[in-house]
Amino acid sequence: MRRTSCFIIGCILAALMPFAGFSSHVAGDTAGINFPGWPRTFSGRTLTAQPLSERELRFKNDFPGRIARFTDGNRELIIRWVAAPTRRLHPASDCLESTGFRVRPLGLYTDQDGNRWASFSATRGDEKLRVYERIYSETGECWTDVSAWYWAATFKKSAGPWWAITIAERDVD
Repeated sequence: MRRTSCFIIGCILAALMPFAGFSSHVAGDTAGINFPGWPRTFSGRTLTAQPLSERELRFKNDFPGRIARFTDGNRELIIRWVAAPTRRLHPASDCLESTGFRVRPLGLYTDQDGNRWASFSATRGDEKLRVYERIYSETGECWTDVSAWYWAATFKKSAGPWWAITIAERDVD
């Protein structure tokens, strides 16, 4: 019985070890990390700032970084500057599904600059979107999967800050 108890306690401690020593981060906790400012252009198009939705404003409260919404005249971009690993950064498909969209994965997309993006379609009634997203660091690391980014960041395999970009455009299929 004692051997089993020791084994169980050891397993619990082993499972918690990776998280020992990590500081918790709250919105605005970016001490020592200078925010470089929002980009003025994206893919050669001028960006125009848009107000955050009520939902995005609530989400922003516990986010370790900054969030902004832009348009380039044809597409909507949500750009997040992430200062620390967080579970508050999650796939756009989760947000869209929670607001009634039906999501269908489209696979990886490579843009004209060779950047890889996760992509999916989202449909709600007559509204059809094509969505692209990626996370990248200033050192050139890139993720198309939020979970892969999270574990790389959490286990210090990647140093932040990171940029997470989501692009939504009307799908005229």
